Amino acid sequence: MNPRDAAGYAFLALAWGLSFALMLRVEAAFGLVGAVAFRALVAAAALLAASAMLGRMPRLRRGWGRFAVVGATTVAGQLLGLSYGAPRIGTAMTAILVATIPLFSMAIGWAWGIERPSRATAAGLALGVGGIVLLVGFPAVEPGEGFALGCAAALAGSACAAFGSCYASRALRDADPRDISTGAFLAGGAMTLPLLVLVPVPAMPDAGDVAALVVLGGVMSALTYVVYFGLVASIGATRAISVEFAVPVVAAAFGWAFLGERLAMAQVAGALAIAAGCALALGLLAPGSKQAADRG
Repeated sequence: MNPRDAAGYAFLALAWGLSFALMLRVEAAFGLVGAVAFRALVAAAALLAASAMLGRMPRLRRGWGRFAVVGATTVAGQLLGLSYGAPRIGTAMTAILVATIPLFSMAIGWAWGIERPSRATAAGLALGVGGIVLLVGFPAVEPGEGFALGCAAALAGSACAAFGSCYASRALRDADPRDISTGAFLAGGAMTLPLLVLVPVPAMPDAGDVAALVVLGGVMSALTYVVYFGLVASIGATRAISVEFAVPVVAAAFGWAFLGERLAMAQVAGALAIAAGCALALGLLAPGSKQAADRG
């Protein structure tokens, strides 16, 4: 992995890890559907504005159908699942379940013949799963009536994200990451917006809620998706999406530093295992594989 890809990987782990702190506030203010639809449309607007300033508008017409598939999965499906699950199982548990995305991605990638992960990559993903088990410890909330539904929704959202990632890797490999991101957010926002009839915004959001939405959509969605799809094209879907192993570590560290949450030694060991698993999946610890990763 070259320095640019490594920087993008670290940025994604940080931004997505911190995004869970804003997700609950935005959903409480805008409702389940509003939080997803408005977040997606804010992200699309930010990308369109950036493209206008750069003098290069996205090319969406020729690939609109493919962008719509990515929008339905990585935007609408993923964000609806995570936004539904987070209030019911807690942000830490949601972040941990997000780390299952690489497992779904690997299964889909193998089934489609997109990638043939090495033994080191498979071992890294297995190590990451073991780290997740250690990191969970106990659920962030007491299991209740909605706990199982929350877990199922978060896992379904993770599966949607993995499908969209693999699809983009196969069908949009030559597309500009800005085009993919803009098209996906426009499609995802357009698909979810009509559902406001069924799940309306509960009350008038205040200025702080709007600011949280802008940060969540403009920075933690728009910018991160451009970086992410750039990584997919550069290092492959499975290795790019392995960043989700690092997301729970960032979320847990934020909770410990700013929310007063404690980490048990088993959870610290889990965080270290996840980091090691990411390194293996990326080919950084496998002998002779670093050059291959850099060439990706």
